[in-house]
Amino acid sequence: MQLFGHELSSAQMLLGKLAGTLLFCLGCTAISFGQSQPLTFEQYNPVSTLVVPEHSVTASKFPFIDIHNHQPYMENQDLNKLVTTMDAMNMKVMINLSGKGGDALKQMTDNVKKHQYADRIVIFTNVNFKGFGESNWTRNTLQQLEKDFKNGAKGLKVFKELGLTYKDEKGNRIAVDDSRLDPIWQKCAEYGWPVLIHSAAPKSFWDPMDEKNERWLEMYKHADRQYMNLDISWQQIIDEQHRMFRKHPKTKFINAHFGWLANDLAKLSKLMDELPNMYTEFGAVIAELGRQPAMARSFFEKYQDRILFGKDSWVPSEYNTYFRVLETNDEYFPYHKKYHAHWNMYGMGLSDQILKKVYYKNALTLLPGINKSFFPD
Repeated sequence: MQLFGHELSSAQMLLGKLAGTLLFCLGCTAISFGQSQPLTFEQYNPVSTLVVPEHSVTASKFPFIDIHNHQPYMENQDLNKLVTTMDAMNMKVMINLSGKGGDALKQMTDNVKKHQYADRIVIFTNVNFKGFGESNWTRNTLQQLEKDFKNGAKGLKVFKELGLTYKDEKGNRIAVDDSRLDPIWQKCAEYGWPVLIHSAAPKSFWDPMDEKNERWLEMYKHADRQYMNLDISWQQIIDEQHRMFRKHPKTKFINAHFGWLANDLAKLSKLMDELPNMYTEFGAVIAELGRQPAMARSFFEKYQDRILFGKDSWVPSEYNTYFRVLETNDEYFPYHKKYHAHWNMYGMGLSDQILKKVYYKNALTLLPGINKSFFPD
């Protein structure tokens, strides 16, 4: 072939075609080399080439109490299998927050006793908000709590639906600080029960679902976490929770998931200073702590007496990430769930003193009935 009087070789012709193809592809959203379809953001998960020390931590350095676990079918569950899994990771006591209450809770505690694991498994009860606002709701609920107390419940778990979706008898949203709930929090103080409460969700769920939202992939995969169009704002629910804490200083509250402020530890620190009856746990937010190890370490040092170990979802393999963030000084390692956190993390390298408090000592102060012989000191 001739071009402007010059003869082009086959190789030159091939290079020209490749260059043209490349220039065309630069205007596309992705370039595919040897692939029929370009990778999506969800699929793209490169393995880091960074070479740094790595420590796989499959069991905690000290025995621990998991204050935030869910076993909703414990009435008939094979507890031998559950405890075997607990032993493998050095979990000495599990707090099952899904106690349901009433007959279901009684069946759970009976199953625990039958398996002779009363020292290993602790159950929190729950409140049924159906009929809230009717004349007999408070009386019936307090009677249920008394029954649950006698049947071995050691605390109360309140789910995020309070403040989000629960409605009263008139169809109005039930606020977290609704005064009609005051007798519940007061009764927990009488029993010496801690109240582990989950209010709202990550603030990003209320933000526009666009390219600037860190939780875009999570919201894409879980449409039920898109709260942008709710009539209630994130800040309103959070403010209700904090007002309720202030109103009941004699009740000990465990603010689940670091109160969704693990990404703003300065703000959470201010809240901890204002509310001495508030404890917290880091279930489902360890990725937030792992991307700010220096800031997080300082927070743990300051509030080491009020932070508890919590995990939330029961996926045993995921506990390794928690141990690694808490115990090691490892750098730049991945989280176990990309849609939850697409960034890498760093270990905090907490001292033994702080680890012992977070793993078990702080929980022992809130739940005095736990067998202390499981723990070193």
